[in-house]
Amino acid sequence: MVKLVLLSEGLTGRSHELIAEKTTIGRVDDNTFPIAESSVSSHHCEVLLRGSEVVIKDLNSTNGTFIEGNQISGEAVLKPGQVLRLGQVQMRLESGDTSASKKPVDQTMVMPRGAGGVKLNELEQGPRAVDTKVFSKKTNKVNTYFLIGGIILAVVIIGGLIYAFKQAK
Repeated sequence: MVKLVLLSEGLTGRSHELIAEKTTIGRVDDNTFPIAESSVSSHHCEVLLRGSEVVIKDLNSTNGTFIEGNQISGEAVLKPGQVLRLGQVQMRLESGDTSASKKPVDQTMVMPRGAGGVKLNELEQGPRAVDTKVFSKKTNKVNTYFLIGGIILAVVIIGGLIYAFKQAK
């Protein structure tokens, strides 16, 4: 299994498994792997599976296609673990059988008991009763005063217009 994993902020966690012989990447939705980012061209590049190789073909993109920081023109081979950049969007080619291409896992933080978390036995007991008084509807006096003031202002303006038209006759 070979896949492209997005690394850029706001896109992290998104990935696309390369299963077809040709995958198109670009900003518009008709691409196999659409990436809605302004620095990516509408049809930026193609990813071609040729045997065990993954080949990247630039489609005359505006902001360029780069492998490990080197701009490609035409076609170039992308190897597992290498970073592909389309405009400002970075992604890494990952292979299921290559441990070198995996990003190191962040360490897990252990929460001490009583730190505001939920205990296992509380989860097993099911949902707690909810105090509905907390969610009661509140009235907003400012909105009421604003509405009354608006109505009074409208009546005064209409009255003034009527008076002005009577004086004009």
